[in-house]
Amino acid sequence: MDALWATGWRHFGPVFFRYSVTLSNPDTPDLIQPLRLHLQHFQLSKSQRRILRRNTDADLRIGPAIVDAEREDLFFRHRQRFTANIPDSLRDFMPSHLPASLPCQCLSVEMRLDGRLLAVSYLDVGAAAVSSVYAMFDPSIASRSPGILTLLTEIEWARHAGKSFLYPGYATAGPGIYDYKKSLRPLEYFHWASSSWLQLAPAPPDP
Repeated sequence: MDALWATGWRHFGPVFFRYSVTLSNPDTPDLIQPLRLHLQHFQLSKSQRRILRRNTDADLRIGPAIVDAEREDLFFRHRQRFTANIPDSLRDFMPSHLPASLPCQCLSVEMRLDGRLLAVSYLDVGAAAVSSVYAMFDPSIASRSPGILTLLTEIEWARHAGKSFLYPGYATAGPGIYDYKKSLRPLEYFHWASSSWLQLAPAPPDP
């Protein structure tokens, strides 16, 4: 898994893929950039610290990945946020058979408030790196930034586990819906032409 992630590959369930261009707008195709975070040098930004303080009342737990009716229900609430490329099922991203071990060890980060499941993210675990698979949350708590909260929890777990890198997935070279990933530092992007990782330009300072 480490070798695949290091060359831009990802997977959803049993399907492995990589792609360099998105055609969501055929008139202006955008370059896709796989991203990776150096965990040993990661530092929280001011906005990320605010997100952690805002969610001190949340119950965050990490355990083996689970796909069941409760998480599928959360997925259907989460997908209400989308107006295009709407996925059909959580099982499009996670294998329904042994999700905690296929194709590798996979963990889930769960956020609950008063016992109610409101956010889940899934994290693949390799020998030297980890890779975020999918994250979902209830739109009613969007102001809490639950997607970033679970991502920060993944980072904390991976650092304590002695991993070197976290692969947060893809973003576009131009502005896009995954720009929140670019706030992580120090961040690299995969350069397709040279098959190498290059430093991503720093994000603007936090307000």
